[in-house]
Amino acid sequence: MKKLSLLALTLLVAQCAAPVRLDARGVPIESAAQHDARMQWWRDARFGMFIHWGLYSIPAGKWGSNDQHGEWIRETAQIPLEQYLPLQRQFDPAKYDARAWARMAQQAGMRYVVITSKHHDGFSLYDSALSDWDMGGTPSKRDLLGELKAACEAEGLRFCTYHSIMDWHHPDYLPRRGWEKRSSDGASFPRYVAHLNAQVAEIVERYQPAVMWFDGEWESTWTHELGVELYAHCRSLAPSMLVNNRVDVHRAGMAGFSQSTEAVGDFGTPEQEVPERGLPGVDWETCMTMNDHWGYCAADANWKSARECIRTLVDVASKGGNFLFNVGPRADGTFPPEAVERLAAIGAWMQRYGDAIHGTQASPLGALPFGRCTMRAIDGGTRLYLHVYDWPANGELVVPGLGNEPRGGAERRGDALIVRVPSQAPDADVSVVTLDIAGAPIVYQAPAIAAPTSLVVGSLDVAVHGGDGLELRATTDGSEPTTSSPLVRGPIRVTATTTVKARAFHAGRAVSAVTERTFTAVEPRRGAGEASATTPGVLIWLQDGDHERVPELPASMPVDVQGALYEHAEFALPDALRRERVAAAFYSEMYVPEPAAWVFELSSDDGSKLWIGDELVIDHDGLHGTSAKRGEVALGRGWHRVRATWFNKTGGAELVLRRAKAGEPLAPIHAEELRAFVPPSARRP
Repeated sequence: MKKLSLLALTLLVAQCAAPVRLDARGVPIESAAQHDARMQWWRDARFGMFIHWGLYSIPAGKWGSNDQHGEWIRETAQIPLEQYLPLQRQFDPAKYDARAWARMAQQAGMRYVVITSKHHDGFSLYDSALSDWDMGGTPSKRDLLGELKAACEAEGLRFCTYHSIMDWHHPDYLPRRGWEKRSSDGASFPRYVAHLNAQVAEIVERYQPAVMWFDGEWESTWTHELGVELYAHCRSLAPSMLVNNRVDVHRAGMAGFSQSTEAVGDFGTPEQEVPERGLPGVDWETCMTMNDHWGYCAADANWKSARECIRTLVDVASKGGNFLFNVGPRADGTFPPEAVERLAAIGAWMQRYGDAIHGTQASPLGALPFGRCTMRAIDGGTRLYLHVYDWPANGELVVPGLGNEPRGGAERRGDALIVRVPSQAPDADVSVVTLDIAGAPIVYQAPAIAAPTSLVVGSLDVAVHGGDGLELRATTDGSEPTTSSPLVRGPIRVTATTTVKARAFHAGRAVSAVTERTFTAVEPRRGAGEASATTPGVLIWLQDGDHERVPELPASMPVDVQGALYEHAEFALPDALRRERVAAAFYSEMYVPEPAAWVFELSSDDGSKLWIGDELVIDHDGLHGTSAKRGEVALGRGWHRVRATWFNKTGGAELVLRRAKAGEPLAPIHAEELRAFVPPSARRP
């Protein structure tokens, strides 16, 4: 079955959908209660399996002399399309047993499975009516998605599909790869978008995925408006379906959270990392590999230990997120034995402690010295699951900052509840101890110690904040705060290197952990009386290059420049230089009007670094969307050398530097405060 009309297919599926109220953008309108009901199964699940499988599993990471490729092999090995096409006839997963896959996921404690219906190479794991680049052109012609869908249902799992917006095969997808010689003449990106929407409709009709997990949204051709349309399209086809935030363009790099209130998507998608504190009020899901690749790479032996796998799951759940853990199957349809071993180890732990993960909420407590915490409501109270990494040798597990009374099995000691535990840890990786308390958690948060900087130039006022109705006491001599320590009645003035420690007290006893922060006295870096250059602004040295990290560029402009030189009035990337596959160095001298601790903010897409003199002040390297990072440095009055390096691989391009005296609002650096040596060969962008 091939070449079914795109419009006919889309209309057919749309007619089957139940009518819903839509906003002006075409996005379904739902109340908070309706949204919570739609998200509930996913929030309760906490743990899912990600599967990256496709033609890239055949070379198994090896092309030529390089054996460290993965699912991106067509891009990273720069394989021309005509050399990649023959893999379709070689793809014959004779050992594929979808029921075995689903059973391994279920036994590992996973509640849903997300599989690549189509990755960036454009190949579909089913026989699509809209393309010949799919399973219909393989020897077996098997419906890999359909088999896994049935297996997931048999094992009680939710079936979900990953679908790439980017498509290196489709003739209308733009942009082409930078190394590719295939012509783009006659290509129409709007025509590709119509194909994408029709294929999504096809998948929804056939497989009814519980989640559409998009990816590949970062290239410049994909826009917020297209993302909104695709999200609305998915929800019109299946109103209860979940759609991740990569359908839109506002994801903040690998951190995974949407940066705009206009962004659509039901949950954030941190990649290969766990947010330090989660993000209260926002649904999110960390996706992560078991080794260093998503697709199967035979030479990749850097497998995470079973302990690391289990503790990552615990860490994610304790912060209120879901954990989507990846397996890259081999070309024959089997899981690598290392993956099978880790799934079994996680499953053994989940068999014992699954209640501490499934259906739980984020920890109400701050950082815990022994490990992590999850919780769930019980009749008249709350059950805390204490995930213990470091088993107490003295048999006492200390839970600080809880104001609730325990329901047996614990005793009050000052600000903490003490749970007595056996001498030996029940589990070698993570032991779980339950603690039931009366009512909803009452948590005495440790005081916050706030200052605009950690650098002391002359003097610095430090504020200590805490909960209403609590006494705050602080010390500056290194001692622990007690009931006899000075009360905090206002800012604490610091004039030398000092560690401020603070604690909350109530009714004559400590009720919080101790917070501490060190402030360091520094001498400002001396500035020059005059700038060595005379031209206001910045010199930009732009080079072509396909990078994934900021390249090493010289600290000063070399004599034998290779690339293009531009002058610009502001320390920012000009609109005319917003390109793909480039790197740049920004050179200037900057005037500082007074000695102080200065805060700098570097906002970029992709990575960037900032030096003041020879000191690296901000390292914001790596592939990511537009996001900002700050650094601080003590500078004296006068002129200081400033340099930034930057790269952009694909998609949006951005670099802006702002600064402020610590405690004041950040602002761009004005042209009259910048001087650059601009050679005659430089031009204005």
